[in-house]
Amino acid sequence: MSIQMRKLDSTQPDFKTSLAALLAFEAATDAAIEQSVLAILTDVKLRGDAAVLEYTNRFDRIPHGGARSMAALEVSQQELQKALEGLPPAQREALQTAAQRIRAFHERQKQDLGGFTYSEPDGTLLGQRITALDRVGIYVPGGKAAYPSSVLMNAIPAKVAGVAEIIMVVPTPDGVKNQMVLAAAAIAGVTRVITIGGAQAVGALAHGTASIAAVDKIVGPGNAYVAAAKRRVFGIVGIDMIAGPSEILIICDGSTDPDWVAMDLFSQAEHDELAQAILLCPDAHYVAKVEASINKLLPAMPRQATIRTSLNDRGALVTVLDMAEACAIANLIAPEHLEISAENPQQWAAQIRHAGAMFLGRFSSEALGDYCCGPNHVLPTSRSARFSSPLGVYDFQKRSSIIQVSEAGAQTLGQVAAELAYGEGLQAHARSAELRMKRAP
Repeated sequence: MSIQMRKLDSTQPDFKTSLAALLAFEAATDAAIEQSVLAILTDVKLRGDAAVLEYTNRFDRIPHGGARSMAALEVSQQELQKALEGLPPAQREALQTAAQRIRAFHERQKQDLGGFTYSEPDGTLLGQRITALDRVGIYVPGGKAAYPSSVLMNAIPAKVAGVAEIIMVVPTPDGVKNQMVLAAAAIAGVTRVITIGGAQAVGALAHGTASIAAVDKIVGPGNAYVAAAKRRVFGIVGIDMIAGPSEILIICDGSTDPDWVAMDLFSQAEHDELAQAILLCPDAHYVAKVEASINKLLPAMPRQATIRTSLNDRGALVTVLDMAEACAIANLIAPEHLEISAENPQQWAAQIRHAGAMFLGRFSSEALGDYCCGPNHVLPTSRSARFSSPLGVYDFQKRSSIIQVSEAGAQTLGQVAAELAYGEGLQAHARSAELRMKRAP
C-alpha cells in the first residue's frame, strides 16, 4: 500500500491555507494526565522519598518485591564505569568519539560567553558576571526508548558550563538498566544516577527529598507525564523547553539522490506518528522521484507503520516556484531541523532566519547531527525556533549585573534617579538616592 502524502503547490490559490492546516499542531492537554501529575507532584512534595519509592515500584514494576530504599535505586560510579568497560569496542568508541565532538563544540561556545566590565569617566564600574548553575537534573527516557545520545547532549554542556552537580534520573521498567545509557553517563561525568522516572522524578528534582537535593534546572525529554510535570514545576526550577514532536524540513534543488532525501524524511518520521517531515523543491519531476523512493524504501523499514502514519497525517511534498521561495516558506515554518540539500547551500542558508539547526549540503544528513557532529540535538520545535535556540552552555549559566557607583557618579546618577522616582511616586527610592548626594535636599 503506497503512502498518500499530501502534495502542495505554492502556485495554487489555496496554498497558504493548506500550509497553515499542515503546520497546525496543538498538543492537547489531557485532563486526566494533568490531574494525575498534580497529585503525584503534591504527594512527592509532602512525603518525599517515600512517595518516590512507592510510585517507582508501582509504575516501573521493580522486580523482587520492589526497591525498599532510595539507596537501592541509585547507580554507583563503579557500576557506570563497569557499563562503559563492558560495551562492545565499537559501541564504546562511538560513544567516546561523539562525546569528544560534543564537548569540543560546547567548549567553543563557552569561550564566547565571558563576562565584561567597563569604567565610566567618573569612576563608576559597570559590568556583567556569568556563573554556572549549582545543580542540574537531567531526565533521560528509559525502557524501549533509551537514548544514550540524550545523556551526552544534556550532560556535557552542563559540565562544560561548570555545573558542580549533575543528577540524572532514568526509569528502568522491570528493573532493566540500559548499559549504553549508563556508559554515556560515565563518559559525560554525571555526578549521580538514580533509577526513577515519570512525574515523581521531576517532583523529586524540583522539590528535593531526603536523598535527592533540589536542583536549579531540569532538562531532557520525556513522555506526556514528564512534560506535564516540567510545565507545572517551572518557576520553582528552570526547564529547558516543552518539546513537541520531531520535525524535519528539506529544501532540495533536485540535485540530490532521491533515495537519500526519502530516507532523511523517514529519519524523523520514525520517531513518532506525530512527527512532521516536509520536502520543498522547485522541480516537480524530482518531487515525483522522491515520492517513488518513499514507496520503494518503506517496506524495508522496521518502523514502517510509524513512518507511514507520520507521512500520511503530517508529511507533505511541496512544489515551489524557486529556491528563494522555498527559503521564505522555511522561515514561516521555522523547523526544528532544516536540511538544505543543494549545490550551493551557503547561498540559501544566508536567507534562513528561523531554524533550530541547519544541515548544509547533500552529505549533511540530520542523523549525523542527532549523534556525533557536535552541536546540540536538543532543539526548539513547533515553530518555537522563531524565538528560542538549541540547548547549550548558556542554558546552564546565569548572568549577574555588576554596579559599583563612584562618589562622583552618585551625584549625577542620584539626581536622575530621584527625578524618576518622584515621578513614579516612590519617595523612599528618591530619598535613598538623594542621601548620597553631597547637597542632599
